[in-house]
Amino acid sequence: MGRGPGTAHLTNGPARHGGPARSSSLPNGNFSRVSICEIPPCPQFHQKLAGHSSRSRASLHTPQSLATQSSVPSLRNPRPCDPAPVAMSPGVRHLNVLGEFKPFGLVAEALDGKPQDAAADKYDYFLFDSSVAREAGSGASTSGAGDHEIFIRGNRIIWTTGSRVYKRFTVASPVITACWCHLGDMGEALLCVLQADSLTVYNASGEVVTIPLPQSITSIWPLPFGLLLEQAAEGDFPRNIHFSSSIFSSGACDTLHPRREIGHSPQSNFSSMSPFDNVLKGDTTLLSSHLILKDPMEDPQFVYVEDRGKLNIMKDYNERTIWTSEQVPLMASYNKGKAQHSLWVAEVVNPTADEAMSSSPDVNSMGVRLKQFSFHRIWQGKGAHAAACKVFMAIDDDATPIVCFLLQGQKKLLSLRLQIYETNSDVLFDVKPDMSWSIPAVSAAPVVVTQPGVKVGLLPHTDIIVLAPENTLLLYSGKLCLCRYLLPSCLSRCQHLHNMEFSGNVAVSHDVKIVGLADAVEGRVNIVINNGQMFRCALRQNPSSSLVKDCMEAMAEGMISSLYNHFLRLLWGDNDVTYFSKADSSVDSEWVSFSSIMLQMCRRSTYISEKLPVSTCQSSWDFLVNSQFHQNYFKLSSFTGASSQAVLESQAVGCSRSTTEVKPSGDSTFYSELLVKSLDSLHAVYESLKLDYLRKLDLQLLAVLLFNIAKFLGEECYIDHYVRDFPYLFNNLGMRNSSLSGRSPPNLFRWLENCLQHGFSSADMNDLPPLVCKEGSFAASRAKKIVSFYSLLFGAQQIGNNLPCGVCCNVAMGSYSTAEEHTILAMVGEKFGLQQLDSLPPGVSLPLRHALDKCRESPPTDWPAAAYVLLGREDLALTLLKQPCKTSVQEAQANENLIEMSTPYMLHLHPVTIPSVAFDSLGSENAKFEDADSTDGSVTDGMEHIFTSCTQLRYGRDLRMNEVRRLLSSARPVAIKTSVNPSASDQDVQQAQLWQLAQRTTALPIGRGAFTLATIHTLLTEAFTVPKLVLAGRLPAQQNATVNLDPNMRNIQELKSWPEFHNAVAAGLRLAPLQGKVSRTWIIYNKPAEPNAVHAGLLLALGLHGYLRVLSITDIYQYFSQEHESTTVGLMIGLAASYRGTMHPAISKVLYVHIPARHPSSFPELELPTLLQSAALMSVGLLYEGSAHPQTMQILLSEIGRRSGGDNVLEREGYAVSAGFSLGLVALGRGLDMLGFVETLLDRLFDYIGGKELHNERSYLLTPSTEEHNRGFGQVTSAMMDMAAFNIDVTAPGAIVALALMFLKTESEVVLSRLSIPCTQFDLQYVRPDFIMLRVIARNMIMWNRVHPSKNWIESHVPEIVKIGVEGLREDVGILMETDVEALVQAYINIVAGACISLGLKFAGTMDGNAQELLYEYAVYFLNEMKPVAAVSGSNFPKGLANYVDRGTLEICLHLIVLSLSVVMAGSGHLQTLRLLKFLRGRNSADGHSNYGTQMTISLAIGFLFLGGGMHTFSTSNSSIAALLITLYPRLPAGPNDNRCHLQAFRHLYVLATEARWIQTIDVDTGLPVYAPLEVTIKESENYSETSFCEITPCILPERSILKSVRVCGPRYWTQVINIVPEEKPWWTHGAKNDPFNSGTLYIKRKVGACSYVDDPIGCQSLLSQAMHKVFSMTNLRASSGNTAGNYISVDQLVSTFSSVPSLIAFARLCRDPSWNSRPDVDFQEFCLQVLFECVSKDRPALLQVYLSLYTTMELMADLVMNNNDVSCDSVSVSSLKLALAYTQAALGGKLTNARGSVVQSIFIGALRKRLEDLFQCSRHLSDDLHSYLKLGRWPADGSDGKRRSIILSWYLQWFGMPSPSVVEKAVKKVNAKSSKSGGSKGSPGVPIALEFSRQSMSLLFFDVRRLPSPFKAGFVFAVCFEKTKEIKYRKMAGGNFMHRVISYIANEIVVNGLANSPAFQRFAVRTSKRLEEVSNMAAQKRREIADKVKDLSEEIESRRNH
Repeated sequence: MGRGPGTAHLTNGPARHGGPARSSSLPNGNFSRVSICEIPPCPQFHQKLAGHSSRSRASLHTPQSLATQSSVPSLRNPRPCDPAPVAMSPGVRHLNVLGEFKPFGLVAEALDGKPQDAAADKYDYFLFDSSVAREAGSGASTSGAGDHEIFIRGNRIIWTTGSRVYKRFTVASPVITACWCHLGDMGEALLCVLQADSLTVYNASGEVVTIPLPQSITSIWPLPFGLLLEQAAEGDFPRNIHFSSSIFSSGACDTLHPRREIGHSPQSNFSSMSPFDNVLKGDTTLLSSHLILKDPMEDPQFVYVEDRGKLNIMKDYNERTIWTSEQVPLMASYNKGKAQHSLWVAEVVNPTADEAMSSSPDVNSMGVRLKQFSFHRIWQGKGAHAAACKVFMAIDDDATPIVCFLLQGQKKLLSLRLQIYETNSDVLFDVKPDMSWSIPAVSAAPVVVTQPGVKVGLLPHTDIIVLAPENTLLLYSGKLCLCRYLLPSCLSRCQHLHNMEFSGNVAVSHDVKIVGLADAVEGRVNIVINNGQMFRCALRQNPSSSLVKDCMEAMAEGMISSLYNHFLRLLWGDNDVTYFSKADSSVDSEWVSFSSIMLQMCRRSTYISEKLPVSTCQSSWDFLVNSQFHQNYFKLSSFTGASSQAVLESQAVGCSRSTTEVKPSGDSTFYSELLVKSLDSLHAVYESLKLDYLRKLDLQLLAVLLFNIAKFLGEECYIDHYVRDFPYLFNNLGMRNSSLSGRSPPNLFRWLENCLQHGFSSADMNDLPPLVCKEGSFAASRAKKIVSFYSLLFGAQQIGNNLPCGVCCNVAMGSYSTAEEHTILAMVGEKFGLQQLDSLPPGVSLPLRHALDKCRESPPTDWPAAAYVLLGREDLALTLLKQPCKTSVQEAQANENLIEMSTPYMLHLHPVTIPSVAFDSLGSENAKFEDADSTDGSVTDGMEHIFTSCTQLRYGRDLRMNEVRRLLSSARPVAIKTSVNPSASDQDVQQAQLWQLAQRTTALPIGRGAFTLATIHTLLTEAFTVPKLVLAGRLPAQQNATVNLDPNMRNIQELKSWPEFHNAVAAGLRLAPLQGKVSRTWIIYNKPAEPNAVHAGLLLALGLHGYLRVLSITDIYQYFSQEHESTTVGLMIGLAASYRGTMHPAISKVLYVHIPARHPSSFPELELPTLLQSAALMSVGLLYEGSAHPQTMQILLSEIGRRSGGDNVLEREGYAVSAGFSLGLVALGRGLDMLGFVETLLDRLFDYIGGKELHNERSYLLTPSTEEHNRGFGQVTSAMMDMAAFNIDVTAPGAIVALALMFLKTESEVVLSRLSIPCTQFDLQYVRPDFIMLRVIARNMIMWNRVHPSKNWIESHVPEIVKIGVEGLREDVGILMETDVEALVQAYINIVAGACISLGLKFAGTMDGNAQELLYEYAVYFLNEMKPVAAVSGSNFPKGLANYVDRGTLEICLHLIVLSLSVVMAGSGHLQTLRLLKFLRGRNSADGHSNYGTQMTISLAIGFLFLGGGMHTFSTSNSSIAALLITLYPRLPAGPNDNRCHLQAFRHLYVLATEARWIQTIDVDTGLPVYAPLEVTIKESENYSETSFCEITPCILPERSILKSVRVCGPRYWTQVINIVPEEKPWWTHGAKNDPFNSGTLYIKRKVGACSYVDDPIGCQSLLSQAMHKVFSMTNLRASSGNTAGNYISVDQLVSTFSSVPSLIAFARLCRDPSWNSRPDVDFQEFCLQVLFECVSKDRPALLQVYLSLYTTMELMADLVMNNNDVSCDSVSVSSLKLALAYTQAALGGKLTNARGSVVQSIFIGALRKRLEDLFQCSRHLSDDLHSYLKLGRWPADGSDGKRRSIILSWYLQWFGMPSPSVVEKAVKKVNAKSSKSGGSKGSPGVPIALEFSRQSMSLLFFDVRRLPSPFKAGFVFAVCFEKTKEIKYRKMAGGNFMHRVISYIANEIVVNGLANSPAFQRFAVRTSKRLEEVSNMAAQKRREIADKVKDLSEEIESRRNH
């Protein structure tokens, strides 16, 4: 069916298959971009064109009329010596009709509802291949290899994949055209959509870039380096884009799909005001008709045209583009005025200086000259009155690219052959005048049929489907017509493409004709028949038979084009085979057809050789091709991806192609050459198939075919090669025929063996098939990969991607230092995974498994994930995959490679969940908090999510988490202890007690927020919930009766206002950082109608997490306009925390509005509470943190001393402290950087402190400085200081903390000297004790490096007078007055508390043992001073402090010390500290400690101790220390609403100091958290050297500034090392790309044979051997007795305990199967159990297959020899066993090293070798068969016994590597001839003896070479080695590989006889590693002795020979 009229001309092709498509209704036509083709006519169907003799010529130099060009190339006059051409008719094939076609966009619109706009009936579409989808994004590639469709209607675009809508796009205006293009450096293809005034660029993820364009851009075209924009002519650009009125016509293919047409209005004038005016500079002469857009972020650039060697701007608006290619830089255009087509080459050039000065406006704003894009015309042809309706590229039959023009008016397809010359830096294109031709065609399309997947350079190998004028559908491969396609007889049964059935009124006529072609993608094309219907058809592409596919690929790459083209003619032509004749041909029929074609060539050669004489005459061209000039020339000239030989051949299109390519030479030499090349190509496939155990049947089929070809060619060595491999496949071999060729077949196994024995440099390259070594070849890929792996493993040096052997090898990214690591990266680069490794023969796989085993322990850390999977290190792979990739393309490639490398070997891995960061409650019983005394039994308290598998793993069966949850729960009534019968007075006691408990309850949320910090994720669709804050009590003695606070006695609502705020903050802090931020919508959704404290707390919590950045200024204004106090506080602090350190101007203005002192005089007066002003000041400090902004610092400095008469005096200290903290934050740690400003600042701060000589006044006056007045601050300062008076008691705390933060860690002695501690009695009387504490803290923060966790350091802060005073305390104070003693004790207590707080800050989050012990000791000391509760051993603290100081001071200092202790142990859950905190919390009110402030301290300390559920801790960075100091500020509130001295909301700022340094280990096999030992290394510092210590996961790591490395250690898990460069940076945030710890998750892999620490805490790995043997012995006992009852541990249970490898567990279950015990071969059962033990104990599960394969192979061989059973056992297994033996020798000899030893036991391989040779000894007929073979070349006779003897003989020949009989005969003849010439001197007795050998003696010698005398042995060895040496052209190693095999045979025979001669083979198959080492030493010693003897013997023979 047809489409309605379209409105846009669209690109009709994917990024790799075509260019922009144009409407066929336009002159431009419909163009799809594909590869090139030269197309000769088919002789059968175009005989009327044969009379034309003129060649079509159209070039730039000799333009001729296209109308007069011939349809076919001329044939030169045949020479008398040329054979007559033999006609070959094309074959007939049937189209595979997939169904009637209809754009699926129409179906999608119907499902969505058809649009109702004016253009509803106008649409367009184009199809493209899934490869573009894979480039555009990973998601689209999931649809497979089907067609993708872009459907356009109006401004809507629908991207569909098959019958699924993948994406939808909507643009602002109607679409003109669209195409796929690569822009910039992005690897993915982008969808470019052109509109009237803009270009919209989409990527697959939906990101959009819109580029404004002038309205003159009418079309876009993709090029390899950008997008070509074509402008309309001046004054002729369209104002109105309207649809074409063309109607669908069934008579011509150019109107099949009406496209949109651009109307041209001559009245429109081009406006010079375009987006490029800044480039054009107003000069209209610089206007370009074409532009290039290279990158979406850059401006389009002009296009230049080369004219007479100069570059000029392209201004020819009549040169309209009709086609471009995205693979190669080509463009085709048509000039209507000149009736001329042109072909252009696009180039990127650097302009010269003259060109830059003359005509180039492409200069950017920086004056940098941009690269210019120019077009160079390489061909032009005149005479066409209309533009070609389609242009595309294809590939000629000699692999030459061609460009095809479909000239529909002339009904022909014009083809131009491209010549591509590659130089060092450029690629040159050209079209020769005589290299074009044409064939009749009505329609044509590029398709991929004959060689799918093959590329010619960058282009796919593309054929052409042609619709001839006779309505005949023909398939061409270049000029070669292959076949004719027919439609099925009845199309009415077909189903629609999109599962849509035919409508009932559609009738398909039987006389259907094809009238058009369209929408070609790969091998699929739409055909239009004469009734208007359109059908999607598939042209047969890939053969179903993988063997046929491999053979055809090999022949295509291994043969020259003329030979392969002739083969294609035979394959596709009319013959008696069925290959490709039917769309549903089977695999077997395909191979039969292919074999028949090959045998037909043999018969044709025989027939022609009998009928036709051999022509000896050569043409001139043939003479030139065969000359030395040609050999030298083709080295310098080459086509893209094509052989150089084809380059020169292509230049003679008119002369020799008619005789050599159109019709191959008719003599037999042509077919002989064809068969020889076929044999060589197919032999490469044969050798490659030997490396795949799963394709043994294909190997046998190919062996039979190759045997027949070799037999026809007389290749005796090849025949012998195939017979040796499969002797049972061939019958009636008879005697050896005379060899017509002396070629030896390449033997891949022999090359691999030589690599193992002697290294890569000594291996014979002649053993490699030429096709394997051919550059750019893709056939025999498995052989290529194995050769490259062995080459790298055994010493080959890679240059680029090429190896010395000629094989190209891709190596994955990553570092390597050994050959094994290099080999593994090569395996990854070649996508050779575990599945491919297991399909290799065992012997071939062993060296590769050796490399994997060696690198498995500690691979480099920069390898891709696929490499780790290959090693069996899924832990490293998953760790790498969890780290986000830079681009989606990289992530898609990584996932694709991982799947290819691992499938199906990672199927056993469980999905990994991270319980520590996700809500994974362990059941409803843990989701509710249960209490035995509660009434309802459970309650939701906001901590129900805290119990995860990780927390349980960390604390085990410890109930400390449950206890902490109970201590911090505020959602349930508290228990009140009363009498059973309460009285009236008891009720008053209950109320009093309940009031005291309410003080504690209101303080709990602050600690709960720390406990639950960042522990859950919220769903953005759920409302925010806050647990209840219950102040009621319950009476356990009265059945838990509830008691509420009496509202008449207390104002409950006022009591709960700020606690509700803290409760909401705690609930909000539970939210963990998300991959995406909390949305603004969710915040607004949770906003209440009326402001309340709950939402205010949520705002603060979200701000501390950094989520308030999503709020707009309007949202912020709306919150402030509510004038709610707590909401304003929470929002200001939250905003400042979110924008911390950014100095955001908008947020700064918002904050300064709440500081009235900063308002200008004209600003209306605002009455703001002091706490709001305090919050605003602190927020300013957070916003400007670390900026040292001078103006802000001046303001804050003045605010410290400001006094206003309206303020509450009690709240002034809190305001000043806030200003001091804010000032310290602004200049955090930068006190020494503020040169010129710091002195004035320090003087003012010390004035605030009162630290100069003024000690006798509590207050004094200061006037503003002149400098302040000069700076404009005079008025402000005067107003804020309130008549220049300030109170030191108010200003001192703020000034001290400001100094502490400003000079944090600066070690400034100047500031330290002025911030002194009172050391005289007078000073102590006039300095407040709490100020002394602040001074101590400030001094230690400044002298950071001096802080040391020791008692002496703490006591060093105590002045001597204080120390003497407190040490001499007695009841009789003596001469000291009581007031003096009180001052000394007060000073001592505050100094010690200040030092302890300093320790807490210095060692925050470090869990330092010395600091913990010291702080705990002082806490107990202070506690004992109030009431003795614990004995402190060995302490010499002063006693009796409580007698001279009030209880409140001791309580505050005690709780500050305990809080500092919790800061040090943050996140550790330290049990001793928890007990202390629990004790302090439990003291009753009678002890006088029920103050709200102290309870808040205890609550906060408990939360710190279990910070974030034990997953967070504190940092010691400057910013973190400042936040902690604000939280720990030592002025505790007196009640829940006390904000006078320090705003309670500031206590939550500890969140800014937290870091998630938690790490947990996940078992990659089970997906569960596990224990694992980690070795943590921290860097060297001033106090300690580089230190390593052990931690058990889950744990908390040290800070990033000191952390150096983390290593998974211990014997149970594979080692994993994470090296880190210590940096002064914060810990990695959640989801950071460079986080080496993957957000706290480390994947580890348990070694096979080890249990997890949960299952086996004490370790039983050493008991594995005993346990396994015990189970094995029990299994054997049950097998012998037949008793399976009783309780026992089965094999599979034990194996599953120690391993999670599916193959081992499945094999163990097989061993447990009842049928297993019924097997008669008990020895095999024991062998299997021993092998299972070997694989489990050494963690080599992959070797299970190797052991069993080798063992079963040997058993089959023994069964054949000993029992005469009819077993078809080929000798390929013997070759594999030889490689296994060579590997063992290489491992024992040190060529392959591994700390874990050889991957297989050498004794096992030695036993196999001994067993095999014993079988040779037991064979009775082997000696006779060998004699017959060597003498007559005869194999044993047919029959069952003859077949068995042939198999044994083939084993023997393969095992000892004996050459073929012809080689042995030639060797003996040459030795005899050489000896007869020398006369047989007496000095060389070995040679004459060798001459007397008969074939009988030779067979006996080879049968048992040990029994021969030394002269006989040496003579024979010399004879054979002489021939081998001559054959390989005197290679360096004298004697060759054969000599080495004989020596190895003798040495190994003696070793095995001495060490491995055991009666029971299975019992010594597997031995221990100690025995292996002993055997290795003994074998090496024996080998050296024998080698010395053989060396002496060889030297003696050589000396005699020379004489």
